[in-house]
Amino acid sequence: MNFSKAAATKKRKPDKVLSDIVGKEPRLRSEILKDFWDYIKKQGLQDSDRRVVNADRTLQPVLGGQKQVSIFMVGDLVDKHMK
Repeated sequence: MNFSKAAATKKRKPDKVLSDIVGKEPRLRSEILKDFWDYIKKQGLQDSDRRVVNADRTLQPVLGGQKQVSIFMVGDLVDKHMK
């Protein structure tokens, strides 16, 4: 089996902080990130240029305590909250 395919099909469990946003069930990384982005869009947390995410109280712990992060950093920051 190709290593990258195995990693892509492995279910991961969100920690307590992330589960407040995406739920606590183990799922694929892509599914967790999709739900995370759905939350951001539903709450209107992207700047008008759509390159920056503004953290609310729920997102801030997941985003390393930062009030704003680049969209390019979101995946890495969310990964830290998956087991």
